Amino acid sequence: MNRINNTDGGAARRTWLTGGLVNKESKWSLPSVRGLQQKINRRVKPLAVWLATCALLFSPCVAVHGELLKPDVDFSNYHVPLYEQIVNRIKAKGAPRLGKGKNTRDRYFIVAFAYQDRWHTPQHSHSFISVIHLLPEGKKLGPTSGFRRGKFRGRDFEAFTISWVPHDFDTTPNLCVFDGFGSRLFATRNKCPIIVGRNFTLAETLKLAVNNKNAVGMWGPYEVRKEAFDLGVKRMRLLDGGTIRYRADDRLYRKDRVAINCFHAMAGLDQLYPIGGLCGTGFKMWGINGTKRVLIEYTHVARDKGLLLDPVNINKDLYGFVYAPERNSHGAYNPFPNASAYHQ
Repeated sequence: MNRINNTDGGAARRTWLTGGLVNKESKWSLPSVRGLQQKINRRVKPLAVWLATCALLFSPCVAVHGELLKPDVDFSNYHVPLYEQIVNRIKAKGAPRLGKGKNTRDRYFIVAFAYQDRWHTPQHSHSFISVIHLLPEGKKLGPTSGFRRGKFRGRDFEAFTISWVPHDFDTTPNLCVFDGFGSRLFATRNKCPIIVGRNFTLAETLKLAVNNKNAVGMWGPYEVRKEAFDLGVKRMRLLDGGTIRYRADDRLYRKDRVAINCFHAMAGLDQLYPIGGLCGTGFKMWGINGTKRVLIEYTHVARDKGLLLDPVNINKDLYGFVYAPERNSHGAYNPFPNASAYHQ
């Protein structure tokens, strides 16, 4: 919004108020005009105050949704693929936690993620989490566990991701979320089918985000106790066991463990179906909002305290990766306080 020069604005306002009631010598042509001006001022001032109040109250919201007043997006790694950017950030944020000297104990970490499109549609939003086990120096991984394996600073690690989506979502990404009049409010009216689900890897999940040019957010890594890692493994085994299927709107099916959505698949490591959203419906609990709700479960619910060793600031810890069609291009969808650009 352009600022108005106070001097020019005042003159323009006085001219508008007096209209054609001022003669060429800038004198009032009629004595009654002063009374008319005062009457108009009494009507205009409340309107001006109301407009100014609205601007103060609503300008922060406009700034966020209009992507104004945001720090510049970092383009320094623009040509680095999104998956590699995220792995590098996990390593850079996790390395200081290890400290100096020889590490003699197992360490466990979680990294929470979300992606969503510019319009925050549930069809193009997703919440997922990665769980990491870093072994002590000199200790080797045992028989294969089915996890991703690698090395970091000379130490073996294993990791897995809980990213619960339809089994063919990489080839058929047309997700049915709400189908039927009033289905957003009344679960019984939703005609979307229950389908077979599958846990996607981190690389597969980020490829989905790249294909849709979505904004991707991450929190962490946060250190957790071994018990939290074990709960994560238990959850992954449950999902991979084939007894639970996928449905974006799982309100009718989560109690009996018939079907589950991505948010509930990762939320509450020791409780399968924590409630969130408007009146417990899960409404608007997708994408960034969904993962924030998960972190609230992890940090503020008594049953999860003690499993998480690091402090969590849900808003300040959020870092984003935003799609930009060209290097240093403007207008990228950026719902984050800080973000890097990607295009592949």
